[in-house]
Amino acid sequence: MNIFVANLNFKIQDGFLRELFENFGEVHSAKVITDRMTGRSKGFGFVEMLNDDEAQTAIDELNGKEVMGKVLVVKEAHDRKK
Repeated sequence: MNIFVANLNFKIQDGFLRELFENFGEVHSAKVITDRMTGRSKGFGFVEMLNDDEAQTAIDELNGKEVMGKVLVVKEAHDRKK
């Protein structure tokens, strides 16, 4: 399952995001989205977990949780409609 994570503290990097979700199961990938010009975090990212049950547990536990002073928004990511 692909998971969208918003309202990240700008200091959070890929490794921290991965560790946060590894508490709930195996993480295939974790990526904080950065600005192409500055390289700075845009405050959101994506995590991919292979087990849907573990992913849903992570969503349920982390959505609304405060991490590094910011309340996370965590939900299943869906492909953009064209």
